[in-house]
Amino acid sequence: MANQHINRFIAAALAVSFAGAAQAAALDQFKSFVGSTKSARGEFTQTMTKNVDGAKKTSAPSTGTFVFARPGKFIWTYQKPYEQVLQADGEQLFIYDRDLNQVTVKKLGDALGSSPAAILFGSNDLEKNFTLSEGGTRNGLEWLKAVPKAKDTSFELIAIGLKNGQPEAMELTDNFGQVSTLAFRKFEKNPALGGTAFKFDVPKGADVVKQ
Repeated sequence: MANQHINRFIAAALAVSFAGAAQAAALDQFKSFVGSTKSARGEFTQTMTKNVDGAKKTSAPSTGTFVFARPGKFIWTYQKPYEQVLQADGEQLFIYDRDLNQVTVKKLGDALGSSPAAILFGSNDLEKNFTLSEGGTRNGLEWLKAVPKAKDTSFELIAIGLKNGQPEAMELTDNFGQVSTLAFRKFEKNPALGGTAFKFDVPKGADVVKQ
């Protein structure tokens, strides 16, 4: 399950349609959010839904915290049911599995480009990597659809649910029809972050694997 969460978050941390003003609201809110949010932090709950023998099965929720600063700096921490940290300093991505006491290091490079992480953590030029369109109103949120332009991404569709100018949910649909749902809470825009906030310190005794 841990690897599934990592692959879904990095691959490639996110209905009923209405016409007119309701549809325009999602794109307007999202562009305003991207343009005005250089950093943020908050909490999340993540679940995965997939078809098993013709029935939809939803996993037990994972919960944790996040903090990010554009472009390409973030700390995404799973706290329950297992502890795991995904951290990027703008150049490298560190994945720390506490149970294994192991750190996997990857070059960040273009990995954020067409991945779900780019929505929150990437640059402001999202339309370079995604085709954006309105997704209507559902569950009290205005939804925006983001389809990756790259052909080699693991995701077919990313949907972002917005309210009051900030994202409250993301739905990530992969090539197998599985859907990861992220719900955000205690979302704080542009908090004061120290210059070394995203520097990763390898835990004592941890094995380091570079990829």
